[in-house]
Amino acid sequence: GHGGGTQRLGLHAQVWIAQVGRVPQLLLDSDVEENDQPARDVTDRLYGGGGDHRLLQEMLLGIGGVRAIRAYCRITGHPAPEVFHTNEGHAGFLGLERIRELAAEDGLTFDEALEAVRAGTVFTTHTPVPAGIDRFPRDLIGRYFGGANAEEEVPVERILALGAEDYPGGDRTVFNMAVMGMRLAQRVNGVSELHGRVSREMFGGLWGGFDVAEVPVGSITNGVHAGTWVAREILELAARELPSIVESGRGWEEIRARPGTELWRIRGALRRRLVLEARRRLRESWRGRGASEAEISWIDDALDPDVLTIGFARRVPSYKRLTLMTSDPDRLRGILLNPDRPVQIVIAGKAHPADEGGKRLIQDIVRFTESQDVRHRIVFLPDYDMALGQLMVQGCDVWMNNPLRPLEACGTSGMKAALNGALNLSILDGWWDEWYDGRNGWAIPSADGLSGPGRRDELEAAALYELIEDHVAVTFYDRDADGLPRRWLEMVKHTIATLGPKVLASRMLRDYVEDLYAPAAASARAMAADEFAGARALAAWKWRVRKAWPAVAVEHVESNGSESPQVGAHLSVRVVVDLGGLAPDDVAVEVVYGGVDESDMLVDPSYLQLRDGEPAEKGRVRYTGEVPLGRSGAFGYNVRVVPSHPMLSSRAEMGLVAMPPAPQGMTNGDLR
Repeated sequence: GHGGGTQRLGLHAQVWIAQVGRVPQLLLDSDVEENDQPARDVTDRLYGGGGDHRLLQEMLLGIGGVRAIRAYCRITGHPAPEVFHTNEGHAGFLGLERIRELAAEDGLTFDEALEAVRAGTVFTTHTPVPAGIDRFPRDLIGRYFGGANAEEEVPVERILALGAEDYPGGDRTVFNMAVMGMRLAQRVNGVSELHGRVSREMFGGLWGGFDVAEVPVGSITNGVHAGTWVAREILELAARELPSIVESGRGWEEIRARPGTELWRIRGALRRRLVLEARRRLRESWRGRGASEAEISWIDDALDPDVLTIGFARRVPSYKRLTLMTSDPDRLRGILLNPDRPVQIVIAGKAHPADEGGKRLIQDIVRFTESQDVRHRIVFLPDYDMALGQLMVQGCDVWMNNPLRPLEACGTSGMKAALNGALNLSILDGWWDEWYDGRNGWAIPSADGLSGPGRRDELEAAALYELIEDHVAVTFYDRDADGLPRRWLEMVKHTIATLGPKVLASRMLRDYVEDLYAPAAASARAMAADEFAGARALAAWKWRVRKAWPAVAVEHVESNGSESPQVGAHLSVRVVVDLGGLAPDDVAVEVVYGGVDESDMLVDPSYLQLRDGEPAEKGRVRYTGEVPLGRSGAFGYNVRVVPSHPMLSSRAEMGLVAMPPAPQGMTNGDLR
């Protein structure tokens, strides 16, 4: 239903089926006669719709998507999916529809259905940029999910609570789709190691009381589909010279033993193809603007098939800093026009329809590329699409990326370029932060400690110019007696040998299956067995734990050991805990211990669970344990109580932790 007020409105869609390899893809289309005009327009564009339009798209995707899957399975006999994977908040409402199904069809309460749904849901966050996260006014959600549109099994106040930013620093007036997605999923991940760390900080408030390192957000680094992005000539070369890679995905290291002559020849052919196609696109673009043939004759000599070619192609939000390369136009001119080691740059990009800043950046770069003295060395190609993307990742020698660290969640274009034998020149952000090894390209140093963005851009641009001039160009033009750039080819072979197996989408998919999908399927089955006995029991247990938790307390901590303990010794710890009426099996009592920094905070701590509690006076429980003292230097420990249940995916899942009253609990000493 959509709309608001007293009348309940319907939204209809037809379902198109596209067969992607062996995978059926269902596409929802609201342009059907049962809908009025606003409803028909729901699927009219991908980006740029605001407010109601965007919310209706997400309701159609999430709620309509589940119903489309149910219809497809009913008609075709396809088995019902056990695991649902929500990429970003856009499809997040799928969790609400599955809760409604379980409540209506299986008689579960909202909380029981929530446990059953969370167990089989994976949520992936794809951006650390706040503007990339969908947030709606709370009253808009209230209008579409409440009143005449309300579903009795899914009360609107429960929906509003799922998307509430009710943590320190949150905005109480908005409904956050990412936050709802995380609360409806038992497993959450970012898309590179660095992005996982950034996401743990960004969303840590949802698991209040836990240190950032324990926030249950993991990471799986994105990958790319070689068949789509790698040039046919490179694939054929691999099939001839390294058949084991093509057949079994193994044997990448063998490329190091190959001479590289053939690889260099193919790289030259791909560079030439890019140059010819760039000229064709430039002519088309200039003619489209009404230029005469005389005015475009210069394009015949634009770019050079033998010159070091740097590519930069991506969406143009401001954090990707399209114009960093033109920070010092004279310095860039000198690099492009260097008589001994010239450089050419091919740029493509497109801005989000609502991003005026991005459109301005494109205008700025185009203005520079049309300066008569450099236009044969730096070109901007309009209408960036997949075909142009393929051409560029295949034809460039160097792939340049200079985002504001750490705002690039992963980035994948550099992976595509690497598989084609290009070298990356990038800020250490996203995937490059994880896999740059000093020999597979160049890292542009980040000045992220510096306050002003202007100063930071200036420093990073200077570092970029220096790398291109003194390292990249020097290595590219350093030729042996046969005219081959030996050092360059060694770097290319090293890149393919080391990055090849990592950057593939098949590696990414295997990681998702093993780390997230298979465990989620096992959890979902455990919740659903015996008419959802698992979900009913877990919901009841969580309710009991939440109710008792305010009374759970660490009342007394003491330890004994010598004044200056030796490494390898043990520290005996004794703890008295008030479990607030919970049973010892409901909790884990843990010693958190390890090295401490200058401010007495534990760094990368270890955890020791204390077992076999003995009853003490007034219903308290006494625990003892031996903490191993494994490394020298400043040492500290603390004690905590956390909920414990075999069906929780992590200690932090419920966001509940009880610690001793502040200063007295933490004990420090120096290990000799």
